[in-house]
Amino acid sequence: MPTPSALADAPVLAHVTRGGVVESVHRGSVAVSAPDGALLHAWGDPHDPVLPRSSNKPLQAVAMLRAGLTLPPPHLALACASHSAEPFHLDGVREMLADAGLAESDLQNTPDLPYDEGERDVWIAAGRTARPLAQNCSGKHAAMLATCLLNGWDLATYRDPDHPLQRHIAATIEDLAGAPVTAAPVDGCGAPVMAIPLAGLARALGRIASADPTTPEGTVAAAMRAHPELVGGTRRDVTALMRGTEGLVAKDGAESVYAAGLADGRGIALKIADGGQRARPVVLAAVLRRLGVRSTAYARLEDAPVLGHGEPVGAVVAHGIAADEEAAG
Repeated sequence: MPTPSALADAPVLAHVTRGGVVESVHRGSVAVSAPDGALLHAWGDPHDPVLPRSSNKPLQAVAMLRAGLTLPPPHLALACASHSAEPFHLDGVREMLADAGLAESDLQNTPDLPYDEGERDVWIAAGRTARPLAQNCSGKHAAMLATCLLNGWDLATYRDPDHPLQRHIAATIEDLAGAPVTAAPVDGCGAPVMAIPLAGLARALGRIASADPTTPEGTVAAAMRAHPELVGGTRRDVTALMRGTEGLVAKDGAESVYAAGLADGRGIALKIADGGQRARPVVLAAVLRRLGVRSTAYARLEDAPVLGHGEPVGAVVAHGIAADEEAAG
């Protein structure tokens, strides 16, 4: 199986420094799309398909609204979420299920412990075990079930790539991304994850962020902006980013994917080649700075210290993205 160019040929986008020495590097690829969907900037290969993982969730939510689903904004934000399993997340998913006449037992996402470390400790201390409700994708799966119920589609097989729901989601992703879905392997939660190029993912987020608020795309963007704490969690960088950046919508994904859309229609998508999460927010912050985006969240995204004897002795810092760095080669 060949290594995708977006990974194999990825340039160094972050340095890990310790005491003024570059100890490690992270390679990655980035695509930035213009408001018309054209490619504006790229680092690495923006056209080779990657697995966006949970960064696809806003696109999946648009598909469900196009299939007739209606949700109040907090529940729609949870449909887009990789939530931390804080109490308000779990209560929201329970409400989603109850409103559709469904039960927690209908969820088919992978049983898991809460994503947030503090919530996980509380969960374990209470003697609880892994459950689908606590897994970070339970809001998406609740919305998928509700969409199936609304359309008379089979509930038992909703995760199958050939199910009407998943075929509809694939078609919607292709429409938003302007690129074909080239693979649909199983995501960590058990649902299909649709492979598209980073340029397509960026284009899709830009379209969602700039859409007319009366459209499914605009409805998803409004819900995410209104409830960033539901999309991520109290201690999550994706929540801080949306709170601190006017008009922006963003979604993080496993294996170090990040996608964001700006209100003017520009989109950003990145993938750190080694899948390590520590460089992901740092690189996105550098790209946003390069684009001249104002945000109060930069300090949060760029807070990536390297410790020595429990004290900061270095940091994870972006490399090769600022205009002066690019000019210097």
